[in-house]
Amino acid sequence: MTTRKGAGVNALFSLNHVVQVVAMLATFVLCLTLGAERHLRHKDAGVKTHVLVGLGSCLFTLVSAYGFAPITGSDVAVDPSRVAAQIVSGIGFLGAGVIFVNNDTVRGLTTAATVWLSAAIGMACGAGMIPLAATAVALDYVVVLLLGPLTSRLQRRRGEVTVRIDYEVGRAIMPEILQAATASGFTATLEETEVTRGEHGRTMNAVMRFHGQRPAVNFIEALSGLDGVDGVECLERGRLD
Repeated sequence: MTTRKGAGVNALFSLNHVVQVVAMLATFVLCLTLGAERHLRHKDAGVKTHVLVGLGSCLFTLVSAYGFAPITGSDVAVDPSRVAAQIVSGIGFLGAGVIFVNNDTVRGLTTAATVWLSAAIGMACGAGMIPLAATAVALDYVVVLLLGPLTSRLQRRRGEVTVRIDYEVGRAIMPEILQAATASGFTATLEETEVTRGEHGRTMNAVMRFHGQRPAVNFIEALSGLDGVDGVECLERGRLD
């Protein structure tokens, strides 16, 4: 009886089991770090989503690598890469849930990419490549915290500006705004709209992004002079002069 009990304890705490637990813990820490950045930016997919996606991917990978070992033999072939391939294709459905389109604006792509990356991190940890997974998290922060602001700054230098335009509801102002943008050499993207009530009735608050190669100061003045526009406010200034 003592021999059987010792054998059971050894089987429970074998080297493979320790490696598996370490892989799960590493996945938890790395995906927690990955999701914290999205959580601080108030994105829909935050810490919990990234951690759970990573843990699930790691567990699938570990089961694929170790779970079928007892039944393998000359007449049974197990391909661990098949589970990894299914994770890659299946995680796309979850990532698509955080992407939405508003007119011509697409939001959530970066969050969907980090969800996809958290799955890759879980798979890497499950495969024993923890240093590679840690490197991926570090590079993610480089992309989000350094390259992202740098890209936005370069775009603003080229003449990109985001403004909020307030105009009377019911007035056909938007075609005039687009016509003024085209005449000034700018392309327009509608970011969001909101209707508010004021002293003079309902007002449409439209946040728009304009991009062009020319200085934007004259264009902003042209927008302010349109009949029916109550006000124009620059939210994100580019090259105005």
